[in-house]
Amino acid sequence: MSKHLFGIVATHHGAAANNRGTNDGNITTLQKLLWNGEVHTTVSAEAIRWAIRYFWQNADQKVNRRWDESIQDHDWQNKTGDGKKTRVQYDPETYIDDDLMGFMLAEAAKAEGNDAEGGKKAKGTIDKRRGPLEVTRAVSLVPFAGDITFNAKSGEKGSTSLYGTEVHATRYQYGFAFTPQYAMVPARAMALVQAIVGLGEVAGNHARFLYDFAPDSVVFRWTDDFAPRFLYGFQQGPNGSVSIPQVLQRIESGDINAAEVIVGGSLASTADGEKLATLGAFVHPGVKAAAAELEKRISADLKIK
Repeated sequence: MSKHLFGIVATHHGAAANNRGTNDGNITTLQKLLWNGEVHTTVSAEAIRWAIRYFWQNADQKVNRRWDESIQDHDWQNKTGDGKKTRVQYDPETYIDDDLMGFMLAEAAKAEGNDAEGGKKAKGTIDKRRGPLEVTRAVSLVPFAGDITFNAKSGEKGSTSLYGTEVHATRYQYGFAFTPQYAMVPARAMALVQAIVGLGEVAGNHARFLYDFAPDSVVFRWTDDFAPRFLYGFQQGPNGSVSIPQVLQRIESGDINAAEVIVGGSLASTADGEKLATLGAFVHPGVKAAAAELEKRISADLKIK
């Protein structure tokens, strides 16, 4: 039976705001959605995946889509061409991002067919791989109150540009799912765990903003079950601490086996963390210790040396 890795992350409390980009505008906004009847800010799954790939790049993993700060763009490592036109080539055995995140390259047909002349309709080609890593959109743990800071920027000939920046003091939560069996190199599950625990800043709508996306609290689940059952399990109390009442309910009802659950971070010192420990979950005040326990279980089950 295949093993599946699920997890939910609650970030540290911080001030989320986008840097002003090259485009002009009166307000630099945060992405928002309606969540449980109230407006919350959100960070896209694509931004989190970008940050995971960037972590792998800085950790000397082989990534095909490598970010180059000097040109502020990606430099594909595996490509062919004559300098005028290049074609990206994917290699999931060599590159961790091609393997875990997947890819798709769709190309139009080189020549058009003509049905009226008896020719066959030309078809394009698609080179694709569905990535076994799936990431949810991050959602703020508290509603957005509409905080805006106002700023001024000097322009040419003494002109001044006034603009505002939306700011949200909050934690974010997001979830992920990964099945090592579907990866070309299942042992790369270890690199994924390291990226989740060591994630730094994420990309914003206009430009990256410094917000610590490393877990303040994390809940991992290493299981035979196909369903995550807890991708958005965190709640924040009035004192700023986090809790996971829905996860506890599912453990107590038998939908989740407590022995499959690994908890790390500030959640460990809460009443929910203490209850999880009594139910049989691995609970530790450090997220790195939780990651080490998870890696030990993955290594044993996948027979990784």
